[in-house]
Amino acid sequence: MAQAEASSQAETYLVSVNEYRAFRRDGFLIVRGLVSNPDIDEMQAHIDDLIAGRMDVEGLEKPQPGETSREVEKRLLRIHMMHDRIPLWERWMLHPRVLDVVQALIGPDVLAMQTMMFIKGPGSDGQGFHQDSYYIPTFPDTLIGAWIAVDRADTENGCLWMTKGSNVEPIYPPANGYGYGDWGLKDIPEVSGVGGHSNSDEDPENGLRPMTKGYDEVPAILNPGDVAFFGGHILHRSLSNKTSDRSRRAFVNHYCNARSFTSWGGGNECHILARGNTHLGFAKPRFGTSCAALDPQPSLSDRGAVPTMMMATPEGGMAAQEPGLEDHED
Repeated sequence: MAQAEASSQAETYLVSVNEYRAFRRDGFLIVRGLVSNPDIDEMQAHIDDLIAGRMDVEGLEKPQPGETSREVEKRLLRIHMMHDRIPLWERWMLHPRVLDVVQALIGPDVLAMQTMMFIKGPGSDGQGFHQDSYYIPTFPDTLIGAWIAVDRADTENGCLWMTKGSNVEPIYPPANGYGYGDWGLKDIPEVSGVGGHSNSDEDPENGLRPMTKGYDEVPAILNPGDVAFFGGHILHRSLSNKTSDRSRRAFVNHYCNARSFTSWGGGNECHILARGNTHLGFAKPRFGTSCAALDPQPSLSDRGAVPTMMMATPEGGMAAQEPGLEDHED
């Protein structure tokens, strides 16, 4: 509990204008040292406990007799949505300094939607080119991911690669099967072979590869506690872990503006209101982590709901006035 209190009392992170511009321009933003060393230590110990089978978690299979740590890492490569079963996951989903950045980039109202843990051991495959809004559509599209490095992530052990500036691309729809896309564009191609967590580095069948041409692909090299924030449109991937002795563990959250509608994961009412307020439904945190859902208050977005409008005055000028209710001639 002391660790949870320390996280909740962490100094607020204020996003700079230049950081805001970089996110809008490049489609991603890396914030160094956002998550504290004690928080990282706690998560590293938690992952060690999962791999060793020292925790009982509903829906998560423990190591089998004779199964090695490497084999467990491979089986637990990607773990989804445990924030309603593990208090630490809920706290990391609602980490105040991570939410500070999310709020500045897509807020002020923030809905916390998804948690994932990646345990990418030596020799593990990467994940092919994909766009996150293909999997998690929101309307308007305000999706953002927060990729928190638990270990150092570099080009040797399979860091993220961002296709810089590709956030201007539409969401390319699936040729078949699961996925969302901007079908309303007259000339948009459908894609297949997207994503998947067992792709080779060459990723030859991925239909998004042609869309990356003309963009620089840059590695997101992160140290523990660094966080990469990226929007739902940017094309990104990771390559295989080429090391023999280093894992690349990461904790990933997804959020959207709480006033965006989503049917994903059961809809808005199944996701936690992290910051601000909303006219839509939302859930409360199961383990009581401090967030807006527990005490909704008017947010910055509500302050814009003033009754006055800029309108012409009888004198021919412009001024803020309350709109009249009288009938007007066509």
